[in-house]
Amino acid sequence: MRNLVILGGGYGGFRILYKLLDQDLPDDIEITVIDKNPYHSLKTEFYTIAAGTVADKEVRIHFPKNDRVTYVFGEVNQIDVEQEEIRFANWSKVVSYDYLVIALGCVDNYHGVPGAPEFTESVQTFSKARLTGTAIGNLKAYGKLTVVGAGLSGIEVASEVRESRPDLNIRLLDRGGSVLRPFDPKIQAHVSDWFLKNDVEVLHHANVEYVEKDGVCNNGVCYVNDVTVWTAGVQPHELARTLPFKKDEQEKLIVNDYYQVPEQNNIYVVGDCASSVHSPSAQLAGEQGEQIGDVLAAVLNGQKPKKPKEVKLKGTLGSLGKSDGFGNMMQQPMTGLLPRLAKSGVLWLSKRH
Repeated sequence: MRNLVILGGGYGGFRILYKLLDQDLPDDIEITVIDKNPYHSLKTEFYTIAAGTVADKEVRIHFPKNDRVTYVFGEVNQIDVEQEEIRFANWSKVVSYDYLVIALGCVDNYHGVPGAPEFTESVQTFSKARLTGTAIGNLKAYGKLTVVGAGLSGIEVASEVRESRPDLNIRLLDRGGSVLRPFDPKIQAHVSDWFLKNDVEVLHHANVEYVEKDGVCNNGVCYVNDVTVWTAGVQPHELARTLPFKKDEQEKLIVNDYYQVPEQNNIYVVGDCASSVHSPSAQLAGEQGEQIGDVLAAVLNGQKPKKPKEVKLKGTLGSLGKSDGFGNMMQQPMTGLLPRLAKSGVLWLSKRH
């Protein structure tokens, strides 16, 4: 028997699994999915867990039951590419592979800021988002919350918390001169206006020097703070960063046109761990997953795979609470209720894949 291991059940790994289950695979192929959680998580909605506006069960999906798939749930601590084995923390179990898909996603990048790993909350994993939700939910009236980073995640966390807790004092630290720098000026202006109207303080040109348990020091000024949420950048999962393969300047694994590691073609990389001209996103991981599914189906059947086409993304949607939003729709910048409804529609489709 030949074992295909999908390491990570996020957007990329989940899409690859579904793609393969729709294919005619040889009888000697086994599929093993390894994840630390016994469910697929909708990471784009973790901000709602942090804000306490949605129950856990609304942002997770059961993995499909299939006789060809074995699930192993546990914390992986080593990918041994020489022995072609996956090893686990606090568990003697070893999973061997003939083909491996690395779909581990990303983790926070603290950029060397002292105190940031110890004294900030996160929305990068389900468990961390839960802890963030508990920390924010337990704040007393008029508590102080600082969100570091004014990209998509920071915007959604700050706005969702504002709707959930109108009593809190919320501060958003933005490294640039405007929120959402990669977006159209119309969207930037709309989001800035939303924060102004909803009493969220935005500090531009931020430079966080260090973080303490009860405060954030920015540009020489230390702000007393109850909870700090870090959304100021991501990096590939540490297991991917430690592999002995070539990486780009962001420590993402360099892959060929078929998403294979050139040094070992039986290893595929999808999503946040794979070098790409596109920024990390759930949409990118899903599109890559579709293509890798086709490549693997051919390889497993002893055929030469077709070269995948260039990935074309459909744009980005973001929320400002439950009734406002922004995004690129039909190649046009849109703001207000329509993009917010579109984001809800994408989530509905994802949950009923």
